[in-house]
Amino acid sequence: MSDPRFHKQPMSDERRISPAAARNVEPIISVLERWLPTHGTVLEVASGTGEHAVAFAKRFPNLDWQSSDVSPEALSSIAAWIEACPMENLAPPVRLDALDAMWPLERVDAILSINMVHICSWAASLGLLDGAARLLGSGAPLILYGPWSEQDVVTAPSNLAFDADLRRRNSEWGLRTAAAFTASAAERGLVLVERRAMPANNLMLLFRRI
Repeated sequence: MSDPRFHKQPMSDERRISPAAARNVEPIISVLERWLPTHGTVLEVASGTGEHAVAFAKRFPNLDWQSSDVSPEALSSIAAWIEACPMENLAPPVRLDALDAMWPLERVDAILSINMVHICSWAASLGLLDGAARLLGSGAPLILYGPWSEQDVVTAPSNLAFDADLRRRNSEWGLRTAAAFTASAAERGLVLVERRAMPANNLMLLFRRI
């Protein structure tokens, strides 16, 4: 099965593109401007095509940007985007499986994950939290973006349809309940401190390591 994050055919090289990345990059940047540290290393988990990594590294030149993914298709695309748009603060991608007990980095100043937890198993979602607990120091942010299911909030019809489509593709995929994810994060010393509504019925969640 091809990576569901990629919706268009590849470009003339290994770069792939996602319409969603083009649509959400500026709204995400507007929040990251407030939530990211002013300096240090940001680990992007599940970087997808690599388009976001290039855009974020350009917008935040004082931050070192480390992209990653578990998919060989994604890693090839990320590397091609970095080759096409080289920047001193944009490192080559690393293979990262959230389920691994050891990640390729030992310490970072922030972790960002966009549209990951609904396109992976719940175990991998918990692996993301485990990794964040290991790598982040006190007060450092874990930032997530994507569609969520929330208690006492009516889920948009488009998100319900998206959830059904994901579950048809893979029974382990689907929108996560924000409350359940937040509770699992708290068990690992990651506290939800801010929730931001985003376009197209998405959310950004900011957790901080205590």
